[in-house]
Amino acid sequence: MRPIMMRGCEVDHAGQAPRIGIGGLVMSVLPRKNVLAIAAVIDIALNARNSPVSGTALTKHHHLPSRHLERVLQALVRERVLKGVRGPYGGYALAREVRQITADDILRAARSIDDGSDEPMTESPLVNEIVAPVLAEAEHAFSRVLARTNVADLMTNAVRGARASRGSRH
Repeated sequence: MRPIMMRGCEVDHAGQAPRIGIGGLVMSVLPRKNVLAIAAVIDIALNARNSPVSGTALTKHHHLPSRHLERVLQALVRERVLKGVRGPYGGYALAREVRQITADDILRAARSIDDGSDEPMTESPLVNEIVAPVLAEAEHAFSRVLARTNVADLMTNAVRGARASRGSRH
């Protein structure tokens, strides 16, 4: 049977785990590399139950050239969110249990990637005295929520969303 698509997730009728794609909703407050890091970790959590997920499979799931994803995956390995498995059947697997990896852990790893997109802050008094403090407060609140959200929560949402999508197609 053919897979069912749900805003970037596919689940086949044989009960295979969903594969998460990046084509669904994307939060505009996060850089693309951060969204991609979260999607990759969820994808690996759902699909690496018996064997690692290859980098090639991940690039196909997310419709990306490998150069975009490889730096993200390497950062996730460095931060011990993922572990890299070498060899002909190698790939990536979670380095810790799903409840021990938070969205904040994933974003911290993604922020470690120097891609030249972070422009230095201006010396504008308006930015420094008005805008920056408000944004810092918002970032702090955002980080608190992400620290409470773990990969198990995200997996549950992915599976629930795939089921809802499957129900709306019948």
